Amino acid sequence: MGNFLQTISSRFLIALQYQDYRTLWTANLLAGASAWALIVARAVLAFEITGYYSWAGLVVFAAMIPRLVATPLIGFIADRFDRQTVLSWTYALNLLHNVALAILVMTSLIGPILLVLLAFFNGTLRASQMTATQSLVPNLVPKEHLLNAVALNQATQQGSRAVGPLAITPVVLYVGLDWAFWVCALFYLVGLIQTMRIKTRSSGDVDKRKSVGRNIFDGFSYVYTTPIVLAMIMFAVFHCTLTMSYESLLPAMSEIMSKTGNPNHAVLLMSGIGVGALISSILLAGVKTDAVRGRVFLFVGLTSGLTYIALGLSSMMEMALLFAVLLGASTAGFMTVTHTVIQAVVPDGVRGRVSGIYSMHVGGSMAFANLLNGILADVFNAPLVMTITGIAFLILSIVSIIYKPVRSLYFPRIFNSELT
Repeated sequence: MGNFLQTISSRFLIALQYQDYRTLWTANLLAGASAWALIVARAVLAFEITGYYSWAGLVVFAAMIPRLVATPLIGFIADRFDRQTVLSWTYALNLLHNVALAILVMTSLIGPILLVLLAFFNGTLRASQMTATQSLVPNLVPKEHLLNAVALNQATQQGSRAVGPLAITPVVLYVGLDWAFWVCALFYLVGLIQTMRIKTRSSGDVDKRKSVGRNIFDGFSYVYTTPIVLAMIMFAVFHCTLTMSYESLLPAMSEIMSKTGNPNHAVLLMSGIGVGALISSILLAGVKTDAVRGRVFLFVGLTSGLTYIALGLSSMMEMALLFAVLLGASTAGFMTVTHTVIQAVVPDGVRGRVSGIYSMHVGGSMAFANLLNGILADVFNAPLVMTITGIAFLILSIVSIIYKPVRSLYFPRIFNSELT
């Protein structure tokens, strides 16, 4: 038994042996749990206030759109200033936001417009926190353990989809939706304490002779002139748009399946997605060869489309939960491999800006897709939307095999032999 546990630790969890990384990992898990719990709770609250799924979509949009408009600047800040300090500030401000939101909900002073504005503020801070975290991770472990550290960091972001919604599920169902926001505030309080314990200090390589705009432009220039980085980002955009923008659809799906008119079961579906995501991300942390990683990347791309279609066609909650777990596993696996490839390629001097640009593309696409999906759920229905977009990504995954940068990841040995 001892040898088995040692093998698990040395293969899948090796980055956690470093104290600062372990501390950041815990804080990131708590922040992600709060963020995903808020995504679901705000969507449910928006529907309860207005009676329209389009408002749920608008709230999700407001929380995600800052990744489109703010992350390039945030990436510059993460390269210009100490990343641990930037990270601690994002936690402190998000804690204040969560406390304010909880008070407004409990006193019934929250309205749909104010809810949208607060979601935008929270989304800006969340985007800042994610960018600073991604920039700091490679500085906390030796280079030979970077891929494991990146994968485990992705596990916190993906697995927190389960931790957050699961934490608020009994609160929402048996106590009241308003108390869920206090749970979110507690997560950020503990996360703030953890970030303040990180001792490592790091920053990027910013040319102080250049303006802020010029330094940000240097980040874009790197992304758009590096084929593998650009390919990974654009593929992630399509993936997030077509198979991961389900937050505004879950209340509609849960209402259809529960047959009670109660959309609160959306938290259960999100929890199922999170469980699958956590398992997938941890398993990928143990992958050590490019050949295996490439085959996994192709597999999870195909299964992302298939499981999204299956979830959309589910008519029973039990089946929906099963497909939610499988969807979480496939989508998290896809995003983990994507982010691992990017982090392994990008030099530390520009890592903050590239992380910000990556978040801009991915978060922006999810924001607009969630807004559109919420509207389409009112006009048509959620199952139809999920089926069509799932089919679209399935086709895209098959077609991607002919694109050279992506094919080189799927089949690295074959690709390298062709070059020689």
